[in-house]
Order: sequence, then C-alpha cells, then structure tokens
Amino acid sequence: MKRTLTLNSTQAIGERATVAGWVHSRRDHGGLIFIDLRDHTGLLQLVFNPDQPQAFALAEELRDEFVISASGMVCERDEQLRNDKIPTGGVELVVDELRILNRAETLPIQPFADGNQAGEELRLKYRFLDLRRGKVQTMLKKRAEMYRLIHQYMDEREFLEVQTPILANSSPEGARDFLIPSRLHEGKFYALPQAPQQFKQLLMVGGVPRYYQLAACFRDEDPRADRLYGEFYQLDCEMSFVEDGEEVRREVEPLIKQLATDFAGKKLLSQDIPRIPYTEAMECYGSDKPDLRFGMELVELTGVFSKTEFGVFKNAECIKAICVPGGANLSRKQIDAFTAIAKSEGAGGLAYITVEQLPDSASLKSIDSVSIMSGLKSPILKFLSSEEIMSILEAIGAQSGDAIFFGADTRTTVNAVLGRLRNEFAAHFSLKDPNVVALAWIVDFPFYEWDDARKKLDFGHNPFSMPRGGGSALDAARTDQQRLEIVADQFDMVMNGYEICSGGVRNHNPAVLYKAFAALGYDRMYVDAKFGAMINAFKYGAPPHAGCAFGVDRILMELLGEQNVREVLAFPKNGNGIDAMMDSPSSIEPEQFKELGL
Repeated sequence: MKRTLTLNSTQAIGERATVAGWVHSRRDHGGLIFIDLRDHTGLLQLVFNPDQPQAFALAEELRDEFVISASGMVCERDEQLRNDKIPTGGVELVVDELRILNRAETLPIQPFADGNQAGEELRLKYRFLDLRRGKVQTMLKKRAEMYRLIHQYMDEREFLEVQTPILANSSPEGARDFLIPSRLHEGKFYALPQAPQQFKQLLMVGGVPRYYQLAACFRDEDPRADRLYGEFYQLDCEMSFVEDGEEVRREVEPLIKQLATDFAGKKLLSQDIPRIPYTEAMECYGSDKPDLRFGMELVELTGVFSKTEFGVFKNAECIKAICVPGGANLSRKQIDAFTAIAKSEGAGGLAYITVEQLPDSASLKSIDSVSIMSGLKSPILKFLSSEEIMSILEAIGAQSGDAIFFGADTRTTVNAVLGRLRNEFAAHFSLKDPNVVALAWIVDFPFYEWDDARKKLDFGHNPFSMPRGGGSALDAARTDQQRLEIVADQFDMVMNGYEICSGGVRNHNPAVLYKAFAALGYDRMYVDAKFGAMINAFKYGAPPHAGCAFGVDRILMELLGEQNVREVLAFPKNGNGIDAMMDSPSSIEPEQFKELGL
C-alpha cells in the first residue's frame, strides 16, 4: 500500500496524499467530522466535509481503533487552529476518499487513557493493544537502536557473531533448567541453555579468536522487578589468548559508557570506572552490587564497643553503622517501617541515634560532651558511655539533622541489614539521581562459598572460572577454611545498584578443572558426565580465554528509567511466569504425552 506517513505530511502541503492507520479519536462538530489518525510516526488530523457525501457518511461510522485509509489534499491549518503540541499540528488532510480497512470492537483496555492505564495483568493479556502506546513503541525502537549499537561496536572490534544451540544439555549453572523431553530418544531430555557458556568456550578451542552473540537464555527462576521469568537476553562474548580479566574489562567498558551517554543521554558519575574487590564492596556497602550515586558507607565500630556494657552490642561479632543525611526528620512510624525491613534481613531490631543539633566546631574533641549529648536523641543513649558516643560521632562524621543506624550481629548479617537499609534510605530521601549512571567493576570474587542449606562448600560464582594461582592455589588449600580464601579471576559490572554483567577468566586446563571439582567431593566421572564435551576439547589444545555476558534487558530498564524489567520486552510473562495473552503454559493432548513417552 502506497501511503504518506503522518510525520511526512508537513512536507506535502498543497499536494494530494493517502494516509493509513488507526482512528485515534473522533470529534463530530455537526457540519464537520474530525478524525485524529495515528500511525507509527504520530498523529494527523483528518477533516470530512458534507460536500463529499460518500466519505462523510462513512466517517460517521468510524470509532476508536478502526483501521482506515484516507485520501485528499494536505492543507495548512488556520493560524488560530494550529496545534503546536504535535509535529503535524500545522496541517490537516481534507478527505475526499475513505476506506475502512478493518473495524474494531469496543476495546477491553484503553491504551491511550492518560493517567488511567489498566493494571499490568490486563495490559499483558491484551499486549497487542498495549503495544500501540507511544511509550511502548518508543521502547521497541530504543531496544532496536541499542542492538544496532552493540552490533556495530562488536563488529568494529572484530568479534565474530555466532549462534549457539538452543536445544542443549542440562548443566549446573546455579538455576533450574527448562527441560524438553526427546521424542526420538525416549526417557532423555534436552535443556534450554541457561547461558551459552560451554559452547562459547568450545568456540575458543575451535580457533575462533573473538565471539559474541545477543543470546536468548533460559532459567526457571522466580520473577522479580529486575529479573524476567523464563527467558532473558544477554550480550555474550569471549576472547581467546587472554589470561587476565582486566583485558576483557578494558575491551567492553567503552560500550557501556557509550550506551549510558550517547544512547541514553545520561551523565556518568565518573569516566574512570572503579575496580572494587568483592570483600571491600561487602564491608563498605553491604552488597556486591553497590549503588555509588550516593554515600552512606558502612562504618566499622566493633572496636569502639570492645568494652561496652550495652547488652545488644556486647556479644555481637560485628558492629557497624551508617549515617543517614536528614535522618533526624524521620517520624517514629517511618523508623518502624525501616526496622521491619531490617528484621526481614535477619536483624533483631534497629538501634539508632538522631543528631538533632551539634555545636558548631571544627572538632568534637574541643567541645564538652554534655553539650553534645543534649543535641542527641535515642532510646539507647542511656546504655552508652560518653566515650563511646563521642567515638561514634567522630567515626561517623555526623552533622546536625543526621541519624545514625546500627547493625550488631554476625558480620554477614550486619552487612546484609545495613546494605539493604542503605539502599532503602537512599530511595526514601531521593538520593538516586535518575540522570546519573554510576558504574563499577566488582572483582576478585571468592572461588568457593559455604552453602548453609547443604552444610558444605560450593562454587561461589560458576565452576568454569580460573582460581588466581591456578592449580597451585587449589593444591595449597587443604581445609574448607583455606579453600574459602581462594579468589577467582571473576568480575561483575554494576550499574546504579544492578548487576549488569558477569565474567571471568576461564579454567581451560583439564587437570585444574578436575581439582576444582574434587575439592567439593566430585570425582572425574561426575565431571566427565556433566562437562564431557568441554573437558575432552580442552585435552586437544585449548588456548587461555576469558569473557563476560551483559544483561541487555536490565541495562535497558535502567537506562530508560523503568522500575520493572517487564516493561522493556515486547511480550513478557507476568509476575507469576504466565503469558496471559497466549495462555502459556498450557496443557497438552494425551497423544502428545504418549509420543514423548511420558
């Protein structure tokens, strides 16, 4: 169908044009009928006069979301009738020929109702209508633009795009697999890949110097605001003859900077992206994905209370605190709400001190402690000595109007509690500038970690990473405690508190791989059964290699300012993992069960 797009109608004044699209709105002014026609470029006003009786009569039948084609003359609007809110507000199409291409029933949702959008469940059920919204159309265009930039960047750096299999084998990647029964091989199952991890490493063995793919990945994990259910997409890449993760980080970080600035139009907190060791991140921010747009670092106070008589602190393994700017203005109800959050992370309660007023002075040491105490309020003040209070204020650097919140428990619990509170306080006090992108590399993750549920060691990140020191580090670690001290050459990139990338140097040596699994009690037969293809390949000359994978859905969510990752996908599942539009998952016929041997 030959047609003029609405946006181009401004260049056709005085010319005959044909436009096509949806009826966005209809206004009947008695002698005239006005239709706002919508296509993917915008709106155009159509005018129907009674002197064109056939077109006018047909226009009287039009209702919202009818699909139509209209022909006529493009005219300039009178000055007083211009609509400067839209690009085509200075022109209109005076219609002499109208065709109804398709009629529309009354819509179950109103995609264009300002401020009165349907709930997510209904929008996803009728996603084909929700997609017509300008915001969703913009998202789809931005996603396509993002993909073009990624392809261009990777191609310029001589990465080769390769598609890896979707039907793969089950492997322990840290999440549940989606399993597919095989009809041809009854009793056996394929698995949808959680990531192309093994395949991309095999490409390195096969002589591919640099690989990338915008890959579909599948994990049977519970959905949440920043994690899609079932399928997600990642920029997956790998480089051969690489022995240091820093080489990978230097290669890919300009792309993320470009997406943040050129693509999203945002400001970087720093051009130099910090490298923060995992242990430091946990101790300073209580999280391995810290948001660096604001301060409120965790301050160690265990030594301050080494001789305390305050029962809550006396027997705690670790005591830390955070200083919340403006926290003195929190109401009791608000503090109770934050206390509930602390308890959800394992805290028994939430001790605090509000700093209502401190004397003006360059140093607290020069001020009488009685003067200082008079400006503080807290249920715990009576249990603390003046020396302890002065040491807290000195260590924290609190100012008038601040509040100090404490964590006292095991080190793990304290970091978890204060790390969560740090993020919640920042949201409450609007400290997360949406126009700023703060990036960080978290490096040197633990190679092993303790699994409380199974009461044994497990891999900290994934089983394919190279421990720093290689096989020698594994040989030297004879106890679980020593193994917990082994560091992997693994890294994550963090954007505004979200993990957007995970990567590392791969363990390409079969002997070292066997040792890594043996430390967890797995024998060679287990490793060969689970990773036989990769182990066998490594025996025939595997180059050292490293790579990473970026979560493109999560990156797009943050760069577009969305609060839920489902908003950046064309056809997402709902919060329960259901495709309400396609009625998926669904039952299958008994004959299909028989075919599959189930």
